[in-house]
Amino acid sequence: MAFFSPFFKRPSGLSQARLTVRPHRIASAVALLAISCGQAQAQVLAQVQALAPSQSLSEITITDTAPSQVSGFGDVPLSKAPFSAVTIDRQTLQDIGAQRVSDALRLDASVADSYNSPAYWDSLSVRGYTLDNRYNYRREGLPISAETMIGMDNKERIELFKGTSGIQAGTSAPGGLVNYVVKRPPSAQNTVIRDVSVSTGPGKNSSIALDLGGRFGQYQALGYRFNAAYENLDPYIRDSEGWRQLFALAMDWRLTPDSRLEWEIERSERQQMGVNAYSLLGDSLPAPVDGKRNITRQAWSVPSVFAGTTGTLRFKHNLEGGWLWTTQYGGQRLKTDDRLSYAFGCSAADTYDRFCSDGNFDLYDYRSDKERRSSDALQTELSGQMQLAGLRHHLGVSVMRSRMLDRPSAMQAYNWAGTGNIDGTSNSPEAQPVPGDLNTQRSEYTTEIALRNRIELSAQTAVWLGLRRTHLNRASERTDGSRDVQDKRRFNTPWLALTQQITPAYLVYGSYGEGIETDIAPNRNRYTNAGQALPALRSEQFEVGVKGHWAHARWQANFFEITRPVAGDQGACEDANTCTRKIDGQARHRGLELSASLSQAQWHWDLATTWTDAKRQAAEIDPSVNGQRALNVPRMSLRAMAQYRFTDIPGLRSSLRLNHEGTRRVTEDGVIQLPAWTTLDLATHYDTRIQGKRTQWTLAIDNLADRRYWRESPKQYGHYYLYPGAPRTLRLAVKASF
Repeated sequence: MAFFSPFFKRPSGLSQARLTVRPHRIASAVALLAISCGQAQAQVLAQVQALAPSQSLSEITITDTAPSQVSGFGDVPLSKAPFSAVTIDRQTLQDIGAQRVSDALRLDASVADSYNSPAYWDSLSVRGYTLDNRYNYRREGLPISAETMIGMDNKERIELFKGTSGIQAGTSAPGGLVNYVVKRPPSAQNTVIRDVSVSTGPGKNSSIALDLGGRFGQYQALGYRFNAAYENLDPYIRDSEGWRQLFALAMDWRLTPDSRLEWEIERSERQQMGVNAYSLLGDSLPAPVDGKRNITRQAWSVPSVFAGTTGTLRFKHNLEGGWLWTTQYGGQRLKTDDRLSYAFGCSAADTYDRFCSDGNFDLYDYRSDKERRSSDALQTELSGQMQLAGLRHHLGVSVMRSRMLDRPSAMQAYNWAGTGNIDGTSNSPEAQPVPGDLNTQRSEYTTEIALRNRIELSAQTAVWLGLRRTHLNRASERTDGSRDVQDKRRFNTPWLALTQQITPAYLVYGSYGEGIETDIAPNRNRYTNAGQALPALRSEQFEVGVKGHWAHARWQANFFEITRPVAGDQGACEDANTCTRKIDGQARHRGLELSASLSQAQWHWDLATTWTDAKRQAAEIDPSVNGQRALNVPRMSLRAMAQYRFTDIPGLRSSLRLNHEGTRRVTEDGVIQLPAWTTLDLATHYDTRIQGKRTQWTLAIDNLADRRYWRESPKQYGHYYLYPGAPRTLRLAVKASF
């Protein structure tokens, strides 16, 4: 229990919440548990040998269907589930050359960029709400921090659960929940994976990757999956070079016909020069640029460094009566040197939320080195079915203990270093790297108990019930011990849904769910309620929808409404006791989502569109914002694809993807808006055999028409920013299986 002891310590302050688990302990725990299990190996082999050859261990009946981890409701197919979710499989990830989660999730019309820098960790919005990188991401169903660059080379699929996620997560933003599922050893006996992939582009990027898998041992009870990748980063954005690498190993051990032990670990590193966004030029929106210029790169600029070690250990056991017991641990250790030559404001015009009208901006040397983040989660779950009061109940109960620690270095640098211009010129002769600002360290310990029940009222009707009880203990302070705050609270988040199978081909559903976020008034003398926690920010979502399928088509339509409390500062907020932190109305997002896919002969079509009405309501601090559209949320998004398989050349297929996003509001008054944009991506894939070896070729051209456009317009840190869309790029990839 020594490795897991931090879960059962509840600190009274940050001084007692220091890291006691070293990064290598993740691997050590896996090894120790495997060694300890070895003592029972004789008994295990005896049971294995008792099986006839036809009763191999591959017949173990533990299901891991795509929606199970992210939804929390087992292996129910998405076509039968009362919620909206998306699963992006390995083949699709390969086809689009996804190297970050935003590459994959942007295939869905409800997902948009939200201050999503090309050389930084992903920042996305779902249904108009920006996901919280600390609380809205999961890996193998367990919480992780997404405040890092996460490699995709060892990922089997990406799952997105849309809407409030209080039944899946104790605290999270209401947009949705993202889950990474890693590649696992092959389940079938005598299956061997020997894949080598190479690619070039976009830009001058070049990469090589290795994917190995198989089973070994008596009756092939042990399985492995090994992934390695290296990429030289020289993208279409000039002066943003770098490199990345990833190593990952996943294994499983079929202890008995009803028990399985799984463990996996990955190590990734990425180093790359940062890329700054553009901004408004005075009171005007500049013409779109080609996006190839890194406007803040200086001779003294240094790259950001992201390194992480992440792993899981999971034990599954089939119990009598079809019940399944699962216990798993997940750990993550992140190291970051966060650096950027940072463009912010125009001091020459005494303006600090945009660039100067002539394209000039103030340039800062930002460096926050030796940031350390860690997360741990231990969860045990019991799921199964039972007959009660004449009704079939599909039950699940889980308990999870988790912690998240942020331990940055004592000081960070944020120093004025001269001026620059969007044309790439600058007056910044030397770096200003001396740290002068304190950092903030955070600790969080959480205990969560979740109950779920799907009740079959009839063959066509089901009620879905869920409830999560969360005990939360959060604390933060400056690295000199000042401005300390602590937040201890308990809350429940329910979820309720009803499904009705109208016909075998049509399902209608309605659902209600809640989610929780927390906020605390900063412990500064300007606040009248300094250090005090605000009431829980409880989001609510209503969703109704219909799903259907025919012989060659599937479709879905749903309407959602999400309301989210908004916290704000009231008062002058300059001198002591002139500011009060309070809940100030709500953000209300209503939307309609439509999606369909159709396969007919050699053709396949996909279509997804989302209309979002995102507005503020009931604000008191500044009533003028009521009824105003949210910033940086497209009014309408459309994703479509047409694919054709050539009958004369087996294995050859070509696809054309269309991406469209409607107008976005740039400024609060709506005077400046980002125009709508549309791009086309063309790809050809050829799956053939060369000397008996399967070989998959991909040639892709993104932004076929080489259109210039502003991709998004976030307001971050009080500053308006503009990110240009990528120009036309070419990518060539080859995957060979041996």
